[in-house]
This record gives sequence, structure tokens and C-alpha cells, in this order.
Amino acid sequence: MATSVNAELSILYWSIGRRIRTEVLNLERAEYGDSTIKNLSEQLTRTYGKGWSEKQLRHCLRSAETFFEEEHFYTLCRQLSWTHIKALIYIDDELKREFYIELCIHEHWSSRQLLDRIDSQLFERTAISRKPEETIAADLQALRQSKTLSPDLSFRDPYMLDFLGLGDKYAERDLESAILSELQHFILEFGHDFAFMERQKRITIEHIELLQLNQGKIRVAEYITKAIPKDELMAKLHSAIELARKKLDYEDEYD
Repeated sequence: MATSVNAELSILYWSIGRRIRTEVLNLERAEYGDSTIKNLSEQLTRTYGKGWSEKQLRHCLRSAETFFEEEHFYTLCRQLSWTHIKALIYIDDELKREFYIELCIHEHWSSRQLLDRIDSQLFERTAISRKPEETIAADLQALRQSKTLSPDLSFRDPYMLDFLGLGDKYAERDLESAILSELQHFILEFGHDFAFMERQKRITIEHIELLQLNQGKIRVAEYITKAIPKDELMAKLHSAIELARKKLDYEDEYD
């Protein structure tokens, strides 16, 4: 995803951040060196010209604080651009950050797509976020090593479909038509060797046990066609987590 030139640029910024952290700030927290960073920015700008603002230096410093293992960062910047990295370094939770890193690499997100996923709380909407930390780490490790995306990593609830342009009121057929229209444009990009076969296709299943959600890996989610405020989205997520906990408590009580 990132060219060698971009990788070298990312390494340069990280190296500068590491030197600021160790040689200028003496491993103190960044906020303690506000005046130092400002003075350094002014000095570098006078010497080398534009591109060394306080904000840029803080990006460099933050990257060194977040990815303190040199080998790990070198591997990362060969796969992601500096713009990707700037979005990732401000995610404080390490597991959440690793989630976005692995999904970004696996699904080849642009930096804009990554920012959109972060803004829409993708991690919190994914089933894996409600699992124990050990499970999350194991699934991310499997994705990293075998490129295998587990159901809990891929399933989202709710799904954000605001890009369809539907209003507040719409029929189910309107939602279906909007989705199919997007799919049609997408398929046409591949050329003439691909075809759209049916709008709806009936699938007959003889063993009803497959409809058991936990055993059959079947998931049901809510669809949202209009972007909602983050606080409202977080409230929905907390409500879903609480319902899941109550369900687990109920199952444990009657097992």
C-alpha cells in the first residue's frame, strides 16, 4: 500500500520523534515540553523551511511514543502510509489500534476510508469488541498470520448505510434498490466477465438447526441509512452490550 518513498518518509518522521523524545524531552511526557517543541519548530523552520510546524513535530513524537519498537514500526510503514499512521497513533487503546491496523492492511483501506471507519466507531460496532481481550488478540493474530477473517471480526451491528442517500422515511424496496444500484456500479467496474444474476434468490435449507445463531455463524444486525451523532451511536452500542451480558447471565443461570 505504501511505496518505498512513503516508507522512508514515515521512518524519517518516526526517527525525528524518537530523537525529540529521548534527547530533547528526556522521555518526559509531550505536554511537559510545550515551549521546547515550539522553539524546536521555529528553529527547524528557519533552517529547513516549511514542513516542521509544532503540529507536525507532535505527530512525529506521538508516532515514536506509540510505536516504540523500531522493527515493528519499520514493518508497519512498509504497508501503510504516513497519513494512515497519523490516524492510528491517536487511538489510545492498543487492541483497538491493532484492530484498525490489521483490517486496514487486509482490506486495503485508503487513509480516508480508515478515518471514516474510526469516526463511525467500527471497532465498537464489530462483534469482536464484546469478546474477552484474549479472544480479540487471538483473532487479530490469526488475521495477521493466515489472512483469515473470523466472523466476529467481519460482523457489524449496526451497519452504517448513510452513503446510500436515503431520507428519514423509506420502504424496504427502496433500501434494496439503493444497495443493488451501488452493487451494479461496483460490478460494472470489473468488466464484461461478471454478471448480476437475480435481485432476490430463494435458498431452501432442510436442517432448521442451521438457524441457531451461535452454532450456524448466522448474524442479524440493524441498518442505519443516516449518519447519527457519536453520543447516540455510543448509547446504542452500550445498550447492545448490556443486552448481550443479560443474555449470557441468563444462559449461565439455566445451564
